[in-house]
Amino acid sequence: MALKLEKVRNIGISAHIDSGKTTLTERILFYTGLIHKIGEVRGAGDGATMDHMELEKERGITITSAATQVNWKDITINIIDTPGHVDFTVEVERSLRVLDGAILVLCGASGVQSQSITVDRQMKRYSVPCLAFINKMDRAGANAFRVIGQLREKLNHNAVAMQIPIGSEHDYQGAVDLVRMVAYFHDGEKGETVREEPIPADMKEQADEYRAIMLDALSMHSDEMMELMLEEKEVPEELIHKVTREVVLARSLTPVFMGSAFKNKGVQPLLDAVDRYLPTPLDRQYTATDNDKSEEVKIYPKADLPLVAMAFKITDETFGQLTYTRIYQGSLKKGESPYNSRMKKKLRVGRIVRMHSDKKQDVDVAYAGDIVAMVGVDCASGDTFCEEGTNLSLENIFVPEPVIELSIKPEKQDDLTKLSKALNRFQKEDPTFRVWVDKESNETRIAGMGELHLEIYVERIQREYKANVVVGQPKVNYREAPSMVAKYDHKHKKQTGGSGQYAHMVGKLTPLPVESEETYIFKNNVVGGSIPKEYIPGIEKGLNEAIVKGPLAGCQVIQTQFDLDDGGFHPVDSSEMAFKVCAKAAFKQAFLAADPKLLEPIMKVEAETPMEFQGTVQGDLSSRRGMLLGTDMMEDYVVILAEVPLSEMFGYSTDLRSKTQGKATFTMEFAKYRAVPTNIQAQIVAKHKEDQAKGNK
Repeated sequence: MALKLEKVRNIGISAHIDSGKTTLTERILFYTGLIHKIGEVRGAGDGATMDHMELEKERGITITSAATQVNWKDITINIIDTPGHVDFTVEVERSLRVLDGAILVLCGASGVQSQSITVDRQMKRYSVPCLAFINKMDRAGANAFRVIGQLREKLNHNAVAMQIPIGSEHDYQGAVDLVRMVAYFHDGEKGETVREEPIPADMKEQADEYRAIMLDALSMHSDEMMELMLEEKEVPEELIHKVTREVVLARSLTPVFMGSAFKNKGVQPLLDAVDRYLPTPLDRQYTATDNDKSEEVKIYPKADLPLVAMAFKITDETFGQLTYTRIYQGSLKKGESPYNSRMKKKLRVGRIVRMHSDKKQDVDVAYAGDIVAMVGVDCASGDTFCEEGTNLSLENIFVPEPVIELSIKPEKQDDLTKLSKALNRFQKEDPTFRVWVDKESNETRIAGMGELHLEIYVERIQREYKANVVVGQPKVNYREAPSMVAKYDHKHKKQTGGSGQYAHMVGKLTPLPVESEETYIFKNNVVGGSIPKEYIPGIEKGLNEAIVKGPLAGCQVIQTQFDLDDGGFHPVDSSEMAFKVCAKAAFKQAFLAADPKLLEPIMKVEAETPMEFQGTVQGDLSSRRGMLLGTDMMEDYVVILAEVPLSEMFGYSTDLRSKTQGKATFTMEFAKYRAVPTNIQAQIVAKHKEDQAKGNK
């Protein structure tokens, strides 16, 4: 039976590493009765329910997003616990793409950190309404009001406290609910009993002050509430809930809740807030592209309309592929064959399951608003499934480009089949993980979002596929870009017996601005038929091949616009092939004349260290060609922000630990591409020429 959609919430839990996402999810599973024993991310026992991979249990980090369904009071919540590590950013990206709402978890002591900023940017990309939950209120240095200030300053959220803490750090006891004006305490061994008490006398004044701030912020969005406040009348509780829900859905205000998931405090009021304020599938308006008419169409979460569903995550298991799917419209039944609009064919769905982390529960039919998994359906992440006769595509998932690569080969030739099986599987599951064979060196190369990303995959190959591998040195993905406008005028003539080849192209090559989202643009400005239309595809093919390996050092070309303004052809000797060859040569000629620069990936680094090591850490980052951006002082430690070239960051985690007695930690994520210093560019270009010469021998 279809669930009543007003009783469904599809939510994600996202945050910076170590903010307590998985611990919070674990408490939610316990309080909603889905598990009867709380697992912990670190320490003895079986580990957290949602971290089901051996590697996740050992390292205490989440690597893959896990899905589950719980019931709280009279609502059904589909939850996805996502990784915090930037190397697994695509896991967060694809989860947010299919969710209706999210909880942004922040650490009470560390506040808004670099990955919180990334996650927030992803939420904005898909317009996901969210609540904020300040976790770890029992930690030394925890200060909820400072974190709310950071939410406003660093993330530009209109953040408003819906609760204030009772006590803090080791003395943290509970929270005051500013809507109902009562105090919440959590009793019982696991905090399962929520006890309501009058607000402690010494906190009454502070509670009144923060309630006034909350009402003031909400009344900006409600004339009814504004009138009541001007007349100094009591604002009814129901009206506060109604207005809060409206502003959350419009993403114009972020309500802030607080607690300590590890100490079992504050989770139940957060679940009540999910029920009251986060959107149902009915509250979000989704659209799809009609591929036949090339127009946007609205889709509605109704079970009796034609099916529209999106495969957002894929995992390969022993019994076949598991495809996590969000149903946006219509229903998906076991045994049916929906149409895959990318593959342009029907695929039979033999089995549908509801996931609880890595456990499965069979279902016969899934309706609009559901998140389920199809078993044994061969498709790719981001594919749209619809009814035959319709041809719709949902907006795809944003996939960032990988920044680091390394070579990989099996220790023993016998393991080659196992290795290729593993690489094929991981490439299918993770769009940011790329595999290819380098034509020049004949090496198999893998690329990803960072050292940890590739390290985890190498470890999984050895564990899950029992294949020992030899890994080469990490290599940075440089890019090439022009720095000035260059004109070209190139003729390609070849006369051998029979028909020859002739093509002539004239135009210019222009650098695109750094902030441009397009990496390469081809503009055909030819008028009057000096180059017939049928030869243009040949030119495009030639250019597409030319930008894969630039003429400077064999790296991908970006930030380039190639204009074709004029040219000429021969009625007998011209062909698509001749123009393809001409385009490649014209591109090389123009690109080398445009004073090309090598660009390197620059990482945004955030290092957290005790005060006494501040100078050491800053000095070390500077010695790695790092640009220091600023520091944030906390109670007894300092957060250093810097931009550092990726090529200088290999092995940094070991160096940082040894320089700070193991007390400092860091996170890094890709920020942008920037020109390489001239001396380093000369070295890279020289090495490329040397490698080419070796390859030609």
